[in-house]
Amino acid sequence: MNDAPNTKVLVGCETSGVVRQAFLDLGFDAWSCDILPSDQPSNRHIQDDVRNVLKMDSWDLVFIGHPPCTRLCNSGVRWLHTPPPNKTLEQMWRELDEGCELFSDLWNHSTPCLAIENPVMHRHAKERIKNFEKHSQSVQPWEFATSDDSPDNVKKRTCFWLRNLPTLEKTGTVDGLTARSEVHNAPPSADRWKIRSKFYPELAAAMAAQWGLAAILNRRQAA
Repeated sequence: MNDAPNTKVLVGCETSGVVRQAFLDLGFDAWSCDILPSDQPSNRHIQDDVRNVLKMDSWDLVFIGHPPCTRLCNSGVRWLHTPPPNKTLEQMWRELDEGCELFSDLWNHSTPCLAIENPVMHRHAKERIKNFEKHSQSVQPWEFATSDDSPDNVKKRTCFWLRNLPTLEKTGTVDGLTARSEVHNAPPSADRWKIRSKFYPELAAAMAAQWGLAAILNRRQAA
């Protein structure tokens, strides 16, 4: 990809660096950002709100990996009626509004090529998001795994909202019968959010190759 070094990619809401590294491996000018520091020290991670980072440059491709989704997803809708311990209903609905505001700001940004990852949303979230559309694609990490012991050989439905990007072609060679349920079976803990927001290297590689090429072609057409 000869134009990759001139193609600026932002991976928002990522601390692991997995997706950022997948784009860097193909030569893209890739950066990550999050309000938290990178798990691995890197001069290509910006610790700031993704909405601020979007204003810092003209990005050709933006992937939002793990925006806060606990209050938006179907699995969390029950907390809007019966809050978890040490939380109030008012807090739950306020957190829902904040999550929907972030998704709206990202989805309605002018970035030419955009992908946002999020679980399936409940109706209260859909009603609050400006210009909401149904997700473009849903995939399983195991559909990109190339061996039974691959870190991608996992069950975790992942939805993508896409603009000017193709749906991903699956690159895996396994059938899903040995896919692990480690995400769903993760016990309650302070780090459970990190386990549930984990990203997968072979899926990330497919994103970098397929969406990266689409971003390059889009730049050429716009020139």
